[in-house]
Amino acid sequence: MLMPSRCSTQASGDRSGETPLAIIHRDAYLCAIHKPSGLLVHRTSLDRSATRFAVQLVRDLVGCHVHPVHRLDRGTSGVLLLALDRDTARAVGAQFEAGTVAKRYLAVVRGHPPVAGTIDHPLGRCRDDDASPPVEARTCAPQAAVTHYRCLAKTELPHAVDRYPTSRYALLELQPVTGRRHQIRRHLKHVSHPVVGDATYGKGRHNRLFARLFGSDRLLLACIELGVTHPATGRPLTLAAPPADDFVGVTDALGWQRAVMGR
Repeated sequence: MLMPSRCSTQASGDRSGETPLAIIHRDAYLCAIHKPSGLLVHRTSLDRSATRFAVQLVRDLVGCHVHPVHRLDRGTSGVLLLALDRDTARAVGAQFEAGTVAKRYLAVVRGHPPVAGTIDHPLGRCRDDDASPPVEARTCAPQAAVTHYRCLAKTELPHAVDRYPTSRYALLELQPVTGRRHQIRRHLKHVSHPVVGDATYGKGRHNRLFARLFGSDRLLLACIELGVTHPATGRPLTLAAPPADDFVGVTDALGWQRAVMGR
């Protein structure tokens, strides 16, 4: 039986001097925030200079230790769910492991994919925010990985990239069934439609074009919805976050307002 957390019921605010985090759900067991692009979920050796982490910021907001139950890459914005105690973290984490959590993402990608499709491509293990697998994992068999997608909008810009006189881009809605590390980014690279702004799996020339045209230096990938079963009540819990302003600034510039709002 889950016991409610003894965390403070009053949010104390982000004392870091930075933009405060937006809490999109809070109860005695769970807290969900709208994580901005560029914020690490927790401390990592991959960036020793970082001083702000979602886990620490949420801990300061709610007044107790918190436990992330899933991953969001540093560059990905959107719904980040945390548990307020270890038992809740284990219960919700088991849903992610079992593949019963509904997940929806938006991504701006290079090229014009089909109207809809499924990427069924096993993925090997890799470190967080790093394309290379650790030495001990390189001999492990790839794990099953499935991502469904549909194309919401397309555009073609009059800018030459590589050997082509114009450049094509699309807005995708994605639903990963499994939860492999960097799954969406690696799957989209596999089908030659990498996420714009992805420095690891993407195309530098396209990333630089978006930086020049739209001032965008972020990974254009956002988690817009998670659906879980609440571990205490047993009821469905849907957590939603609209795309962040720095994401919408790009999609608006591409004329995709209706596609983003009407998805």
